[in-house]
Amino acid sequence: MKIGIIGSGGIGALLVRKFSAAGHTVLVSNSRGPETLKDLAGETGARAVTTADAVKGVDVIITSIPFGKMPDLKGIFASVAADVVVIDTSNYYPQRDGHISAVDDGQVESVWVQEQIGHPIIKAWNSVLAASLETKGLPKGAEGRIALSVAGDDADAQKLALDLVEATGFDAIDGGTLEQSWRQQPGSPGYCVDISADELRHALTVTDRKKATRNRDMFIERLLALGDKATGADQLRLNRELNR
Repeated sequence: MKIGIIGSGGIGALLVRKFSAAGHTVLVSNSRGPETLKDLAGETGARAVTTADAVKGVDVIITSIPFGKMPDLKGIFASVAADVVVIDTSNYYPQRDGHISAVDDGQVESVWVQEQIGHPIIKAWNSVLAASLETKGLPKGAEGRIALSVAGDDADAQKLALDLVEATGFDAIDGGTLEQSWRQQPGSPGYCVDISADELRHALTVTDRKKATRNRDMFIERLLALGDKATGADQLRLNRELNR
């Protein structure tokens, strides 16, 4: 499969590594240009390209950039065929992204992203910490394998995303429609807490949207209070504590 990945931060770079290692052809881009991706490309065998080229002739596009930067991609997606599956990994944090009035007023984050880029999306890999994505992937059926939720409106596209999540070492759970994807967003009981498939299915049913928003903001406050020494383990602990 040919996969274009836009974004080379924590999640994006790890997906480049995982899919390249699995034998997929991977194109990777970021906002700083291909020359800044030489090390990642050399390490993985992926091709470093411009963002415009990362969406050409591919089967799947994965967007892994800050939520607030999504409007920058609209022109790039204008030429992407309707049957190309687009998977988004982003999350909305107003403290980082700036307040987006439509989302603050109740629009589901993923629906807003879909509108910005002008192409249907699937939501996946947004509810896992980079540290967990890097170290906790296990073979299917392995004891202790954790689960991730995948949401979307197109059954075939969602099935492909579910399969790709499984290939990265996690049990993939149907998270429902894109309108329901708020259940896997920051502050929810299933967000970045590293739980099993059964636990995640339960978490998706008990999510309270207002509480999730409060938890999201409280998480940032507590994380900032930890300073530069905050680790992935700290983030995992904070998310779990907020959802007790």
